[in-house]
Amino acid sequence: MSTKDFVEKDYYKVLGVPKDATDAEIKKAYRKLARENHPDANTGDARAEERFKEISEANDILGDPKRRKEYDEARALFGNGGYRPGPGAGGGSFNFDLGDLFGGSQGQGQGQGGGAGGFGGGLGDVFGGLFNRGGAGTRTQPRRGQDVESEVTLSFTEAVDGATVPLRMSSQAPCKACSGTGDKNGTPRVCPTCVGTGQVSRGAGGGFSLTDPCADCKGRGLIAQDPCEVCKGSGRATSARTMQVRIPAGVSDGQRIRLRGKGTPGEQGGPAGDLYVVVHVDSHPVFGRKGDNLTVTVPVTFPEAALGGEVRVPTLGGPPVTLKIAPGTPNGRTMRARGKGAARKDGTRGDLLVTIEVVVPQELGDKAKESLETYREATAGEDPRAELFQAAKGA
Repeated sequence: MSTKDFVEKDYYKVLGVPKDATDAEIKKAYRKLARENHPDANTGDARAEERFKEISEANDILGDPKRRKEYDEARALFGNGGYRPGPGAGGGSFNFDLGDLFGGSQGQGQGQGGGAGGFGGGLGDVFGGLFNRGGAGTRTQPRRGQDVESEVTLSFTEAVDGATVPLRMSSQAPCKACSGTGDKNGTPRVCPTCVGTGQVSRGAGGGFSLTDPCADCKGRGLIAQDPCEVCKGSGRATSARTMQVRIPAGVSDGQRIRLRGKGTPGEQGGPAGDLYVVVHVDSHPVFGRKGDNLTVTVPVTFPEAALGGEVRVPTLGGPPVTLKIAPGTPNGRTMRARGKGAARKDGTRGDLLVTIEVVVPQELGDKAKESLETYREATAGEDPRAELFQAAKGA
């Protein structure tokens, strides 16, 4: 990325968010656009692939609070012509590189522009780190690979117990055919335009000069003598790979997992980016989940609820447990089977929350009807709705 790109590119516009967007809004916009433009979802679509790169680049800047602050400062200072040389720079004689302005020593900054070295902290990091500028301001430095986001769907049991799943990914990586050199024979030559630095300076008017990636070598510092047929001399190619990704136990639906160093490989020996995996969890026909606890609804008969008893309750992937029901247990009461829930990070497990559901039979035999008639006669003087009407009158 060149100084000019950093100042002129509107990353807020790329993600479609306002300049005062919160971190959560930026993350939401990035994830939505990344899914829509991901190469796996747009096979063969060069525009979508380029759009995906722009979105990832914008997220790299705006998704990091420190880099976002530096970007906003640089845009405010230079994006709208906020800095102009003083009267002593007339006639075009005041000519220096922005890398010198922010990268030089404090004494040099004051001598050239009357205190330019005072910017040293935040904005110095912008042009020193984001543009991969070394101490001399010319050498191409190692570049970290881009972060990649993918999605995976797990069964309910896999989410609770953890699972290792295959994940197919497409990303930019050093071309295997030419070992990343861009040359079919692996013998590229030094670019004569930038003399191997990968950068060139140009006048920007008003006494400024800006540093851009060399157009002849695309910022690599090398030019293929016999361009590789696979990567067309770029040294980078789209690589498809399948990774075995371990999803930890207890993961929840919608959770975003970060895997360090599993993203796009870096350039010039730089570290790889990170892989972010968004997890989706299928529902279960019997069990539900509340945090670390699992839930289940167990039907019981009226005699079991009224007289008490013991009921067997299923567990997820384990043997059933037996719970004692106290006499007079009402419909909807929740009981707890400890240690039968989802796994926690510390190795312990949550609980199984068992909700009692009293079942009313749809059909009754003659003996059952006779017994219920006897029960009704025995309890004829009881009115379970009496307190309800009393409360209604009082209100």
